[in-house]
Amino acid sequence: MLLFVLTLGMVSAFAQKQQQRRRPASRKSQVQDTRVYLVHADVLHYDQTKNADATILNGKVHFTHQGARLYCDSAYFYEASNSFEAFGHVKMYQGDTLSLLSDYAYYDGNEQMARARYNVVLRHKKTTLYTDSLDFDRLYDNAYFFEGGKMIDGKTTLTSDWGEYNTKTKMSVFNYDVKMKSPKFYLTTDTLYYDTRLSMAHIVGPSNITSGDSHIYSEQGYYDTKKDRARLMNRSVMSNKGKMLVGDSVYYDSKDGFSQAFRNVIYVDSVNKNKLTGNYGEYWEHTGFALCTDSAVAIDYSQGDSLFMHADTLKVVTYNIETDSVYRKIFGFHHVRAYRTDVQAVCDSLIYNSLDSCLTLYRDPIVWNKNQQLLGDRIEVFLRDSLVDHAHVINNCFSIQQLLSDTTRFNQVSSKEMFAYFVDGKIRETQAKGNVLIGYYFEEGDSVPIVYNYQETAEMRMYLKDRKLEKVWTPKSSGTMYPLNQIPANRKQLPGFAWYNYVRPLNRDDIFHWRGKNEK
Repeated sequence: MLLFVLTLGMVSAFAQKQQQRRRPASRKSQVQDTRVYLVHADVLHYDQTKNADATILNGKVHFTHQGARLYCDSAYFYEASNSFEAFGHVKMYQGDTLSLLSDYAYYDGNEQMARARYNVVLRHKKTTLYTDSLDFDRLYDNAYFFEGGKMIDGKTTLTSDWGEYNTKTKMSVFNYDVKMKSPKFYLTTDTLYYDTRLSMAHIVGPSNITSGDSHIYSEQGYYDTKKDRARLMNRSVMSNKGKMLVGDSVYYDSKDGFSQAFRNVIYVDSVNKNKLTGNYGEYWEHTGFALCTDSAVAIDYSQGDSLFMHADTLKVVTYNIETDSVYRKIFGFHHVRAYRTDVQAVCDSLIYNSLDSCLTLYRDPIVWNKNQQLLGDRIEVFLRDSLVDHAHVINNCFSIQQLLSDTTRFNQVSSKEMFAYFVDGKIRETQAKGNVLIGYYFEEGDSVPIVYNYQETAEMRMYLKDRKLEKVWTPKSSGTMYPLNQIPANRKQLPGFAWYNYVRPLNRDDIFHWRGKNEK
């Protein structure tokens, strides 16, 4: 065995030309010195039986190559191919911001490629990457890992089976079993792009994000890990404690608890069995404020048969949130139209107060139930267990019932106030108070009208069973019974009579078509 022992600083003059890869367009075109230089080794020798092509180096080995400094305990230096293998405490430094540590590395000076193995740690500014196998391409500033890796960026940790990180653009890509963790959220996906400059994650495949009780599913979007903000596309879904928000695009700010959804928006509250749809929606989870507009529809399916309600804007305001006395108000304005198979309504605006379970209709409210129509300046409906308990009509009240046997005839009651009381959702009693006028057909047999009763009184009470009249009570009153062919014109229809069947919503799609009282 031929053995040479040389002193510190002894360097071979042997060099050989190597063909290099094409450099990026941004590199300067001038000729650069591409040789790997040995700066120091405690011991240098050759061993033809062990490695005939290499100079064997031991003790505090130090190389330089085009601005990079490389250190290790021992090395095989392949001067002819301008490369070396490094063993033990391998360290590579590039400038003041990048270091690469490993137990073993192979460095090709012509390719400017470092292949680090075992206990690899890449540090670049505030970003640290841990893996067991990493290739670092100095020519293109790219680091690749392919046997599992973990990146730590501030308080955010990312792991995946395969990935790459560019030290120039500070962009990284993670593939296969990707997990992203921070103190406030946890993300899982199969493909993720991450910008360490902006702490911005780009989701490009089926992904799940969990933050406290909130969950997000998205296949396309961006998540700002520093500001806890997300902008999601492609029908992303947000859910929280039985509530779900979906839209073509969704914006979410975790710190403010604010979310926005745009186009084809669906908000579902599975606990209370209601839903909001529209083309714009927003929700503030800290205050419980929600808004939906642009083709906004509220759907209540708590009673089996769904109620559909449209308004220009639907709004929910929560009071005393996070307390035992929490309650909500739901506002609908303007051009309110509602449809359910058994009841329909229109008005300019409405308010539902969960504190007393009262739904109030304002400005020209009209309510229909089968062949009945109810008018007033204001209508209040009180609910119990999602069923109507009682209703109160205030000022200019007018109740009209179209006869089924003769649709040109109507039973009518007008007064200052009206009340209706329900049992199990079915009307049981009605009351009219103040300046009561009554125009009523008595029927017999197959509901055939035989006589018309006109009456004036201060109060009236009607009791019904299975929607059929059981009895009527009035105090002292004046009135007249008319045969059908002798009803005076000014008695057949009470003052203010109007049958607004042309305004009535016909089906769930008709709630979008506003028709005012004067629009025939």
